[in-house]
Amino acid sequence: MRHIVLFVLLCIASIAAAQTFEVKGVLKDKITGMPLESATVYVQTIQDSTLISYAVTNKKGEFEIGGRTKKKKLRFIASYTGYQKLVIPIDLGKRSIDLGILMMEVRTTQLKGVEVVGEGAPVLIKKDTLEFNANSFKTKPDANVEELLEKLPGVEVDNDGKITVNGNEVNEVLVNGKQFFGSDPKIATKNLGKDLVDKIQISDTKTDSQRFTGKRSNSDNKSINITLKKGKDKGFFGRVTAGYGSDDRYELSGMLNYFKGDQRSSLLASSNNINVSGFSYDEVWDMMGSSAGDLSYRSNTNQGITVNSNVGVNFVDQWGKGKEFSSDYFYATSDNEQRTKQLKENLLPDSRFFTKEDGYSNTISDSHKTNLKFEMDIDSMTRVVFRPSFYYTTGEDVEKSDLISSDALGVTLNTNTSNRQSMDSRKNFESEIEIIRKFGTKGAFLELEIVNEVVDNFGESFVKNTNQVYNNLGNVANSTEIDRFTETDAKNTLLGFNLEWRMPLFKNFFFDLEYVYEKTKRENEKLVYDLDTDTYSDFNYNLSSLLRTDNQMHRPLAGFNYDGDKLSFGLMAGVSNNQLENRDGLQSIGFEKEFNDLALEGRLMYNMGRGERFRLRYNTNSNIPSAYQLQPVENQNNLSNIVTGNPNLNRTYTHRLRFGYNKYDFKTQTGMFMHGNISFVEDAIVPITLTDENLLRRTTFTNVSGNKSAWLGIYFNKTIKNDHFTSRWSLRFNGSYNRNNNFSNGLAFSSDGINLSPRLSVNFNYKEWIEIEPSYNLGWNNVSYSLENFEEESFLTHQAGLRTTTFWPKNIVFGNDITYSYNPNVSGGFDASAVLWNMSLGLKMFKDKGLLKIKAYDLLNQKINTTRTITADYIQDFQSNVLQRYFMFSFTYKVSQVGGKNKGRRGRRYYSRR
Repeated sequence: MRHIVLFVLLCIASIAAAQTFEVKGVLKDKITGMPLESATVYVQTIQDSTLISYAVTNKKGEFEIGGRTKKKKLRFIASYTGYQKLVIPIDLGKRSIDLGILMMEVRTTQLKGVEVVGEGAPVLIKKDTLEFNANSFKTKPDANVEELLEKLPGVEVDNDGKITVNGNEVNEVLVNGKQFFGSDPKIATKNLGKDLVDKIQISDTKTDSQRFTGKRSNSDNKSINITLKKGKDKGFFGRVTAGYGSDDRYELSGMLNYFKGDQRSSLLASSNNINVSGFSYDEVWDMMGSSAGDLSYRSNTNQGITVNSNVGVNFVDQWGKGKEFSSDYFYATSDNEQRTKQLKENLLPDSRFFTKEDGYSNTISDSHKTNLKFEMDIDSMTRVVFRPSFYYTTGEDVEKSDLISSDALGVTLNTNTSNRQSMDSRKNFESEIEIIRKFGTKGAFLELEIVNEVVDNFGESFVKNTNQVYNNLGNVANSTEIDRFTETDAKNTLLGFNLEWRMPLFKNFFFDLEYVYEKTKRENEKLVYDLDTDTYSDFNYNLSSLLRTDNQMHRPLAGFNYDGDKLSFGLMAGVSNNQLENRDGLQSIGFEKEFNDLALEGRLMYNMGRGERFRLRYNTNSNIPSAYQLQPVENQNNLSNIVTGNPNLNRTYTHRLRFGYNKYDFKTQTGMFMHGNISFVEDAIVPITLTDENLLRRTTFTNVSGNKSAWLGIYFNKTIKNDHFTSRWSLRFNGSYNRNNNFSNGLAFSSDGINLSPRLSVNFNYKEWIEIEPSYNLGWNNVSYSLENFEEESFLTHQAGLRTTTFWPKNIVFGNDITYSYNPNVSGGFDASAVLWNMSLGLKMFKDKGLLKIKAYDLLNQKINTTRTITADYIQDFQSNVLQRYFMFSFTYKVSQVGGKNKGRRGRRYYSRR
């Protein structure tokens, strides 16, 4: 607590000593007199060129820079692509300085053999890309890319490493324009050092085709490209970590990266029993029972205790001009053990009943995944891309459960005991071929994309289930037992293509044609055998099926698109034709259906000015039912709820409207971002459950219309900064609404659900010596029903956190992460509140290459995993075992040899004025 009080006093003193200032003016071209829009202007200290504040000019060339500093004199710099830098010393004797109209000269051609070296602008706007200069943003010397991103305006990184930019999730991180170890952004951001980075480029996520053709992105996600400093793309770097602690907890991880120009190879490996499913390195919080760089495909690291081991290799190379190859291979194995308990209140039209269940499961899985990419430019106008991938996994599961069903008075009406052992395997092969041909320089192109997917799922399971029904005297009135072996074999095949043609009509205006075809074949074989004496040889015809589903989809589209710098819009319209055929070879059931739906895609984007944009999108979508929903045979794995598919289900048709607005003021370093979507669903697939007097249920599926949902997210952030102190304020508000049409014991009704979740967090940083981050999150859920006997249900959750990190004294890193969770509405017998306190103390050594650390996880031994869920027909409280208190010593050693000695350059070096 003492260092927190000291930090607050330092912040107050720093704010009081600093004075506010404002610098404004106008930038114009010296020859034409035209204003220069989106030029970068910034002020820095004269002594060490530390960035104080920056801004971007508007369409009139106007700028205003504001900030706080104790310095009396600063350096003003204006930077614009293609123009010479403008450098002006300024005196802060006045708090408001008007520089008037400043003329910038076009940069003359650089002489051969002369290198101009100078401080880069902190931010540049290049059409749809925002580029940040890494050196302009101060971090501690050994920071990684994630810590650098946290310093950038509009960028937020949560505790799990998830990155958002202006409220949009980052789903792709590239290194020098190429993927780094697959598609997981956290592997790059947590393992690459900031000292390697030259620029951070942020743009809307584009496909490879959109990058090649110049077509505008239609993604709501963001892409980050990390460009390495010259010379830093040669050499190797890596690290290794080993730790051991109480209760035989351990962690092992390592990575090695080798760069040589366009060639890059990487090796990563890890093993632990502390619920970490991937690769992470952070000198304070690494491997604290979280997921970072997740390569596991089956385990849930938030529940139970998991032992994970992972190995991955990655290779990227470019051969000559226009020939590129990339590959990666991942192996992951996990062993997860869970113990759960849940209490469910089930809602019926005229009554309620309760089910209490205690469960145990042990899941062991092994998975292999490999991705390849071959890219070749036949010439400057033609590109061919081939992307094959293969995924293979095997698993073993043991599940046990004891369930008690009772009426509203607590009288037990039935019990169910289940034991299930299963083994399964999944093989998945996917391939994609793209052939793209551009015509001219005005945006015309023709693209053919061919996709193929083959999936083979094979499984075997042994199920023993006992269900007992009790009479009014509490005696067993009826008992049912099953002992069965089930073999499943599901084969899915997809073959399709997408043909797209774009023709420019005039500048930035295009006519587009698109034709999409997909043929899907699904064969689901389910063979059930009952125990006969001591072998499973009694074939159960009624529970077995040989279901085959064939679906052909044709979707021709035509429309117009306009892609201007300020305004962009488009409308594509067509027909989605689905031909669905179901046949069951055992049950002699089959049907054919054809659906013709209107296919629409619309978009609108308007750039209102620097840092301000509005987006609107609309589309329709059709989905066919799953095999589980279609199979007309009983699933008796749980005798208290027997499920039967409905082969007469229709497809589901969805209308979706998405919108977004973002604005960032560089002068005040304040951002406001809003995103949302609205969906309307026709023929949604919902379950129908009938419950008898003994609380035994039978469930099937049907189609309903009128379901709708809406989601809205609003984010505010603001940065306050002076010479030594920085605070980042973040306020988030998420809200959702769902209208669902359902059935309760065969009676149709509707439910309306509302979820509100505001969150406030603040990050205080003083000289990179100490960082304090308090946060608070509130969750409110409410569900109301159209049935009179259903009462409105609501509950609250609270979560407060405090994270502190100190980097003083030198070579000492001390961190505390405290989270208080409170769920006041859970039932008795469930833990409602807990304090999770993680602590870490590290000592840097060997010139910062080594880190010796002791950490305590769940210091108070209070961690819980308790949740409450409200749906249309039940209220459920759930709790599982979790990883609890342990102490661990670990040591990390980093190796690095990047760049090389300067062999000398011909010509002189000129430095820009400081």
